[in-house]
Amino acid sequence: MLAAPYARFIDPLSDFGFKRLFGTEANKDLLIDFLNELLAGERTIRDLTYNQNESAGQRPVDRKAIFDLCCTGADGEQFIIEVQRVKQKFFKDRCLYYAASLIRDQVKTGEPDWGYELKPVYLIGLMEFTFEGARPNEYIHHIRLTSKEESTVFYDKFGFTFIEIPAFSKTESELVTGLDRWLYLLKNLSNLNHVPTVLSKPVFDKVLRIAEVCNFNQQEKMAWDAYLKAKWDNENSMKYVKEEAWETGLKEGREAGLEKGREEGRREEKLVVARSMKAKGFELQTIIEILGLTREEIEQA
Repeated sequence: MLAAPYARFIDPLSDFGFKRLFGTEANKDLLIDFLNELLAGERTIRDLTYNQNESAGQRPVDRKAIFDLCCTGADGEQFIIEVQRVKQKFFKDRCLYYAASLIRDQVKTGEPDWGYELKPVYLIGLMEFTFEGARPNEYIHHIRLTSKEESTVFYDKFGFTFIEIPAFSKTESELVTGLDRWLYLLKNLSNLNHVPTVLSKPVFDKVLRIAEVCNFNQQEKMAWDAYLKAKWDNENSMKYVKEEAWETGLKEGREAGLEKGREEGRREEKLVVARSMKAKGFELQTIIEILGLTREEIEQA
């Protein structure tokens, strides 16, 4: 969901908003709280260290993996957080490549005694679209390596969690858990005019304070204005392209229809002539050569 022009709060799923809320050392408590709510019962994050947002590979020819956000927990577990606003054909493939690159990078060249012990790697995908075939009201997908026969976790140190933001439909009165409140905030923050009482909690107070545009300094305000201008320019460009494509499609469709009609008319005329020639005793092969119809068309005329 995109922020309305001059909204009170920034869009938390924009690159600007996401990095402002979750991508700085000063605000890592927000990311820790969100991840602990998301992975409750599976993992507890005590602290986070922000890493560089790319994996360069072990060889110069390896392709870089550039993340939205990458961090390491106090126990060595690694997290990639990706925001994907539009549906992408190979989104799942890219997520797998990103997560696998962190596993690969745990092996340092020149370590002959490495015993293959890996630290956990998790990728969190915040999506502004839904997977095809997803069931209604199913907005979180926890993907883990499991045994097909027993449906039990085979390996617990490699996983993906995908959140379909558009599929989260709970209202203020339906928010029960901390994760409910986080998802409601991520989906609706840029459209809020007042702060719901259900978000009256220190962690959300901090989110709202950071996200409120009136609290920006001059440099931050200029950066936000630049983001909005780029977003509006992009939306207008996409609208123009779609309208042009629509008009072109309509024109081509009309022309194709007219041409098809002309072709059908010419064929019908030939069939009328063929019937007349047959009635006058013309040989079948002669009619074929003159009109260019098939034997079957002439026989059925």
